[in-house]
Amino acid sequence: MLAALLYGQEDLRLEQVSDPTPVAGEVVIKVGAATTCGTDLKVWRRGGHARMLKPPTLFGHEAAGQIVALGEGVTDWRVGDRIVANNSAPCMNCFFCQRQEYSLCPNLTWNNGTFAEYLKIPAPIVQHNMLPIPDDLPFALAAMTEPLACVLHGVGRTEIKPADRVVVLGDGAIGLMFVAAIADSTKAEVWLWGGNDQRLEIGKKLGAAKTFNYHQIPDIPGVVKEHTQGWGADVVIEATGVPSVWETAIACARPGATVNLFGGCPRDTTITVNTEQLHYSELTLKGVFHNTPKYVRAALTLIASRRLPLELLISEHRPLQDLAQVFNDMKARKVIKVALKA
Repeated sequence: MLAALLYGQEDLRLEQVSDPTPVAGEVVIKVGAATTCGTDLKVWRRGGHARMLKPPTLFGHEAAGQIVALGEGVTDWRVGDRIVANNSAPCMNCFFCQRQEYSLCPNLTWNNGTFAEYLKIPAPIVQHNMLPIPDDLPFALAAMTEPLACVLHGVGRTEIKPADRVVVLGDGAIGLMFVAAIADSTKAEVWLWGGNDQRLEIGKKLGAAKTFNYHQIPDIPGVVKEHTQGWGADVVIEATGVPSVWETAIACARPGATVNLFGGCPRDTTITVNTEQLHYSELTLKGVFHNTPKYVRAALTLIASRRLPLELLISEHRPLQDLAQVFNDMKARKVIKVALKA
């Protein structure tokens, strides 16, 4: 089959590899659509990911498709079933899983390789994080279950109140999903900051009450405070994975605020936090990582409801053979997400 392999920094190659064969508990799907993600872009640019993969490796982690082969012992599924599979599953047995802190499981089973004709789903994911999708739901929308699950996990951990003013920093797919999820589930007022006017317009369609282009208004904390009687935002969500923006997020927060540092930064990076501000302003700084089975199910339910116009995030549908150009377009911020099919 044709598949993408990541060999290192910005070294992604399409190659012919053997078709996957399922062993006990596994299934193989024909990929109906694989969507690109900001995490894929970061991993491609950095040449790897400390937790999820080490090159050389099959690449891509968002996909939906149809089952074409079943491993021994798989009895709850049939060939032809339309499914979406999360890119991970917790072990359900460790210290953290016993406390239902599934995203902290040190034994997470990861799965990569969605940029391919076929994808093998490991047994733990089949058991805990593979779901049927409705017949009328396009594969490209279903493929966004994993990133939306991460966002819903982030929203759930942030405890947003109806009257809150929420600043979202970042107009990538994750930042835009945060706008949509918060606008859908709370009565909070969402202000989106980004660097692309077209994406900010999409943010408005997804529910942002205000949008700001940081290229035109570089003093982000100053403007946030101008709009909040000098205090700052009630909640700030960082969705870029840039250490300096983590610091900007903290600077935007009012006393008593919660700052969700959601974007994953490069390995071994650090930020500076003003201890006086942290202490006397009683800030809550919260890192939130990945998703849990609860939010995977909630994400698919929300996507299937079609309440959120998430199709706005899919800039293009392209053949897998265009993958190299797609990643260069993502790097140049010409596209948000691209749906790929072999």
